[in-house]
Amino acid sequence: MNAALLLEHYARIADAPDAIARLRRFVLDLAVRGKLVEQDAADEPSSALFERLVAAKNKLVASEGFNTASEALERKPNEFPFNLPHSWIWCWLDDIAAIARGGSPRPIQDFMTAEENGIPWIKIGDAVRGEVYINQVKERIRPEGAKRSRMVFPGDLLLSNSMSFGFPYITNVTGCIHDGWLVIRIPENMVDKRYLQSLFLSDFARKAFANAAAGAVVQNLNADKVRRLPVPLPPLTEQHRIVAKVDKLMALCDQLEAARAAREAARDTFTLSALAKLNAPDPETFAEDARFTLANLTPLATRPDQIKQLRQTILDLAVHGRLVEQDPSDEPVANQLQRISGERHSLVQAKAIRREKPLDPIGGEHAPFEIPPVWAWCRIGDAALFTQYGTSEKSEPGPQGVPVLTMGNIQDGRVVWNNEKRIPASSEELPSLYLKKFDLLYNRTNSAELVGKTGIYLGEDDCRTFASYLIRIRCSVENSLPAYVNLAMNAPVFRETQIVPLIKQQTGQANVNGTALKNMRIPLPPLAEQHRIIAKVDELMVLCDQLEASITMGEQTRSRLLEAVLHDALEPV
Repeated sequence: MNAALLLEHYARIADAPDAIARLRRFVLDLAVRGKLVEQDAADEPSSALFERLVAAKNKLVASEGFNTASEALERKPNEFPFNLPHSWIWCWLDDIAAIARGGSPRPIQDFMTAEENGIPWIKIGDAVRGEVYINQVKERIRPEGAKRSRMVFPGDLLLSNSMSFGFPYITNVTGCIHDGWLVIRIPENMVDKRYLQSLFLSDFARKAFANAAAGAVVQNLNADKVRRLPVPLPPLTEQHRIVAKVDKLMALCDQLEAARAAREAARDTFTLSALAKLNAPDPETFAEDARFTLANLTPLATRPDQIKQLRQTILDLAVHGRLVEQDPSDEPVANQLQRISGERHSLVQAKAIRREKPLDPIGGEHAPFEIPPVWAWCRIGDAALFTQYGTSEKSEPGPQGVPVLTMGNIQDGRVVWNNEKRIPASSEELPSLYLKKFDLLYNRTNSAELVGKTGIYLGEDDCRTFASYLIRIRCSVENSLPAYVNLAMNAPVFRETQIVPLIKQQTGQANVNGTALKNMRIPLPPLAEQHRIIAKVDELMVLCDQLEASITMGEQTRSRLLEAVLHDALEPV
């Protein structure tokens, strides 16, 4: 084991995504390969121990009614995957342990009892993942039920053999086990049960169990499969030293895990506190709070989930009017809305769209949140030129035809091209349903968390269309920036106030229809400020992208370094 190399780089690799879990597995791998503690020439060799073990195990099988293997185990030396120290030997678990499956009297409910003379009924749920021992049980069965089950005693190893199979525990309870357990009984004082438990938890044994259970519809480990497990057997005194060392190192891993959790909790508190000051600002300190946050993005966002929070905060700041300064000389929003209305009227006159009933004025409706005085609340139907459902024609995979965009193409406020199905170019719906650059696509039906996803189409005109469960929102590029409307509709505060309250469940699907969409309220800044907001958001999102790339690169570097150090430590000497 190259412990010096591990310690030298530990500070860099400890924050790798799964570093501590990997270190735990690494300790167990070293343990079963003879690389965790030094060998002692004075120890009795395993070969001598093995002869006594086989004899004692055979006597145990005969005296306690254990079954032997259903067929003679085929002994293949090439099943031994790595070299061992000279004082160790390879054997099979069947050589040194009596193994049997539990039993379940049926129907089990007829045998359950609350009486004191009931026998403890040890279930998988009585074991706590990560614990060594089973110390108590919740249920008991009647004595006559025990005759159809299997008794186990303190010190027996129990191995789960179904569902989350292959996890070992040592029972401190005298009781019965059902057929979801295997009992592994070892001649007393001849093998350290804690060493075998470490073996069963090692990657070597876990992979062996997984391979043995593979292929079945319901994966499980029967007794014969477990009997075939190759066992690297150290001298008994070395087994004790290994167990003591494993306990010491696992305690260290616990400390490292607790320290890491404390660090992450402190980071979370720091991040949440800083972002909270922006989301619920104090007018007197907001400018300073904003400067502090923007100057400290790197320490604020050290994980992908924190960068996601940061992105959401940026969007919320934008739609609250807190991201850029207002300019009193900007043209009033009312002028923009008047021009949008004029454009819409021209489209109606040209028969490009149908005339629709005017939307109710916002009037005295309670505003979802405060916005700057130079902004205005308006409905999406008034900020847009028109909205439109997509094609209902069935699409098919293939290289021919017109690509149809679906909900899966809307990702993080963008429309991306992947997994596109197509409809014939001759479709009657197409001329009016071709997408144009800067169209917004809104997902109107799906699961509740996906309804309301919106993305901006930046592809070429008249070469793609969209599915019927999406709604196209076409904005006036000159008077209400599509990029701003898209940004606003993706802000968390918009979702909380405009989408979530309107979601309706229909036949297991959530839905917010086109009428509801047009009536949603959006905070509209002056056009010049929209440009400033988009520029600032783009600048900050690029910075978030860079932070995310840096975090990913750092995680990959730490993971590769951890992999290299562990690989070096497990290489044969």
